[in-house]
Amino acid sequence: MSLAETLDKPAFDQSARAGTATASAARRRTGRRGPASPTPLGSVLLGLSFPFALLVAWWWAARLGLVPEQILPAPATIYETVSSLIADGSLATHLEVSTHRVLVGFGLGALFGLVFGAAAGLSPTVRAFLYPPVQAVARVNVLAWMPLLTLFMGIDEPLKYVVIGWSAAIPIILGTARGIENVSPAFRELGRVLHFNTRDTLRLVVLPGAVPSIFAGLREGLANAWQTLVLAELFASFEGLGYLMTWGRQLFQLDLVIIAMIVVALAGLAMDLGLRSVERRAQPWKRGTRDVH
Repeated sequence: MSLAETLDKPAFDQSARAGTATASAARRRTGRRGPASPTPLGSVLLGLSFPFALLVAWWWAARLGLVPEQILPAPATIYETVSSLIADGSLATHLEVSTHRVLVGFGLGALFGLVFGAAAGLSPTVRAFLYPPVQAVARVNVLAWMPLLTLFMGIDEPLKYVVIGWSAAIPIILGTARGIENVSPAFRELGRVLHFNTRDTLRLVVLPGAVPSIFAGLREGLANAWQTLVLAELFASFEGLGYLMTWGRQLFQLDLVIIAMIVVALAGLAMDLGLRSVERRAQPWKRGTRDVH
């Protein structure tokens, strides 16, 4: 894109916005409206509808005896077990241990991924150097590396931190590098026209353009961290939600397995919603756009 086209783009955008406003006025006159977005309450209710339907189906299957209770415990049994785990504090202990492992491992992976992803996005030389090994490692599940890592690190906490951080870092590296690399050349050219120095270019041009891809990598890395946590605790741990699953499987108490699965899902969802909130705050221009529309 030429400089003239770049400088003419705001005029084009104003024309597009004017056309959109005209179309909106025409729809109001004719009484026709576009598809309405659900309200926040409607979005929450819509998101809860499918889990509620599964719960009802589960309750009916248990009541009619369609599935043996040894294979799928009834919701009432799950409630009794989780009440007991909450009362004696064991569920809180397992959740605290697992959450700490995820936070430490994800923090290490995010730090490593953001630094190396930014270096790969900004420097073609670094990108050419890092891309082949990162892509190769990404194709091998971290579980395959655990026996080798165990020989060097043992089965204590450092092993869990490393494998969680490893699995989280891969999508963060790729997302950060891709986001920085794909910043529009027109924006970079505009920065040069405005005589931005390197710091201003990174702060005002590169980072805002790369934010969506960076947060996509962070959220995928967080999901990988929770999945790897369960694998690590199944492999070598004596506490945590993964260990609770193993203990329930060995005792054939599937209610413990189901409870641990539900807690992992809820904890991961809560942390993902937290990242979404941070992402919205990091992109104030999107909030302004939504307010206009």
